[in-house]
Amino acid sequence: MKNDQYDLIQILDHIEPAELSYQDWINVGMALQYEGYGPEVWDAWSQRDPARYHTGECRRKWDGFRGSTMSSPVTGGTIVQLARDQGWTPPYDPGHALGWDDAIQEEGVIVDSNWVEGREIDPPEKWDPAQELIRYLEVLFDSTENVGYVTTSFEKDGKYMPTKGDWSRTAGQLIEQLSHCNGDIGSVLGDYNPKVGAWIRFNPLDGNGIKNENVTDFRYALVESDSMEIEKQNALIRELELPVACLVHSGKKSLHAIVHIDAGSYEEYRKRVDYLYDICRKNGLDIDRQNRNPSRLSRMPGVIRDGGKQFLVDTNIGKESWSEWKEWIESIHDDLPDPESLQEVWDHMPELSPPLISGVLRQGHKLLLAGPSKAGKSFALIELCIAIAEGRNWLSWPCSQGRVLYVNLELDRASCLHRFQDVYRALGIRPENLSNIDIWNLRGKSRPMDKLAPMLIRRAAKKNYIAVIIDPIYKVITGDENSADQMANFCNQFDLICNELRTAVIYCHHHSKGAQGGKKSMDRASGSGVFARDPDAMLDMIELELTEEILKQEENKAVCAACRQYLDAHFKWEEDLSQDDLCSSYQMLEYCKDKLDKWQYKALSRMVEEAKQKVKGRTAWRIEGTLREFPKFPAVNLWFDYPCHRVDQVGVLGNIQPETELPPWKKGTAKNKKNAENRKDERRKALEEAVENACFGSAPAVKEVANYLGIAERSVRDRVKEHGEYVIEDGVIHKKSSAGKTES
Repeated sequence: MKNDQYDLIQILDHIEPAELSYQDWINVGMALQYEGYGPEVWDAWSQRDPARYHTGECRRKWDGFRGSTMSSPVTGGTIVQLARDQGWTPPYDPGHALGWDDAIQEEGVIVDSNWVEGREIDPPEKWDPAQELIRYLEVLFDSTENVGYVTTSFEKDGKYMPTKGDWSRTAGQLIEQLSHCNGDIGSVLGDYNPKVGAWIRFNPLDGNGIKNENVTDFRYALVESDSMEIEKQNALIRELELPVACLVHSGKKSLHAIVHIDAGSYEEYRKRVDYLYDICRKNGLDIDRQNRNPSRLSRMPGVIRDGGKQFLVDTNIGKESWSEWKEWIESIHDDLPDPESLQEVWDHMPELSPPLISGVLRQGHKLLLAGPSKAGKSFALIELCIAIAEGRNWLSWPCSQGRVLYVNLELDRASCLHRFQDVYRALGIRPENLSNIDIWNLRGKSRPMDKLAPMLIRRAAKKNYIAVIIDPIYKVITGDENSADQMANFCNQFDLICNELRTAVIYCHHHSKGAQGGKKSMDRASGSGVFARDPDAMLDMIELELTEEILKQEENKAVCAACRQYLDAHFKWEEDLSQDDLCSSYQMLEYCKDKLDKWQYKALSRMVEEAKQKVKGRTAWRIEGTLREFPKFPAVNLWFDYPCHRVDQVGVLGNIQPETELPPWKKGTAKNKKNAENRKDERRKALEEAVENACFGSAPAVKEVANYLGIAERSVRDRVKEHGEYVIEDGVIHKKSSAGKTES
């Protein structure tokens, strides 16, 4: 015999031929021949599948194996594997070499069956067949549900087989009739063969048949074992806390546990039964895997079987439901730490993680940057990458220096790389530590976060990143972002990255749509509040509405800076102007007119215009923080001067209140003021159009403009005064530059 590690005849006892494909059945025969067994072993085992067994077939095929078993042999290992697939656990398994990180205990192992002592089963003191069955029906069925049962059988090849039986009556009807049968259940169900016993189906039927498609509720599954002592079965079923509704003694060598499955569909039923059987197998309860079907027959309590009683051992034992049991099973081997006593660590506190962003975020923690569209969030995160890589300040906060991974989910590769270069140049930082920045370009290739996290961890495992920046997260969100439980699971992926890589995770998210007025800063991020409450630090960006005065100030400063830049490049001039003159765009331009020739002044004018346009494209922002590890910091005001943010060092933005924070009466005032300015602008444009077109390009009379606009002449005169660039002369409207005199 070539395979001396296992006794293959004993292993065959754990393989049901009815569950194998034709090819697997052939492979068993070839393996037995290769290992030196005779055809009678294969034939005896094959008879356990009476539906497909044919006398003499094994011998005929056996003789045809002889050439193939030598050229491409099927060995005894095939039989071992088939047994494993059906739930068999060998008494000794040589296994495989464990790696350093391998878990020694198999997941799902709750008890060591080798150390579980058998538990005796006491037969009923008073034998009341009808009451046994009534109790069974009351536990498993509603009164209106059809019950399938079998009391008749037939003999085939020396083995008694059940017929299809009956399924026409409900549990309520059966209970009513059994209650008045004076213990004679045969008068209700039909007489049974006391040598064979009787059977019953444990799931309700539709009254039209006994197949799986006739099952109306996938409520229970059958757990049965014929290969171990019945007392050991009883002990293991209870040790595993199986959610057993009814535990029935089969009258011979096994228990039938009717276990809560509570599946919503046949597909879910199959998955749950596979899980149930797998847990039983792992814990040494060697079960019969042929009993998977929801329409399966089980032993009926209250009848005699070859001198033994089929009776109810117990009801409603173990966990109350499938969900409770499954949760308990999975909690046994969780990786959660045990509680610790504060007293034990009081004098030996662990060191806090060092700051990554001073006063904001520690290394190994999480940060969320939230803001509306066009706030430049991606630019801000690129600025943060550069600050960490170069050991510089990010906005107003010093950063620790180290390696950083930027996960780009939105930009194409070229745009992303150019953006880094543009920001470096705009910040005026020399790129001395570019090796500290890695970029993972995933536009069009991203995965849901639960799939992306392990891929990221694998690639970053040996890079020693102190920060991983993910931009933006809407590309990798899994589930409904308004669902707290789904988003909690999503955010757990960030914890996984933090814990596995010992790195900080920084990500950005957008504000929700619509007005943000009345919301706290931490509630502006789109979706569930989990987003704001999960990270250790949240920075929220909100736009500041610039006043006309501030815009004029900024334009004045930009013009002065342009003039100084041009003058510095061409002249020595500082002593010609006072400090006040240096802060006045009017004085600077007047000085330049005198100092520069025509072509130089023209070049300066282009620079001035570019500076003005840049000011018009500038936006202002305020960052507020919600911090877990540090005290709240004063709001930081920023200019977003594409492509980078600059802190407002002067404080010009400090007094601006975002519209979201204005009291209601001020919001109305601001809105009315804005509307008034809009109306004034509309009147100016309408007047200009009327002056241009009312008299076909010639200077129009007041009356002609009034007719063109459809308003009174007095209103036209008021608009001319309001406009400021027109005068009325002899009833005709002129531009000031072309008028000879002004109408009084």
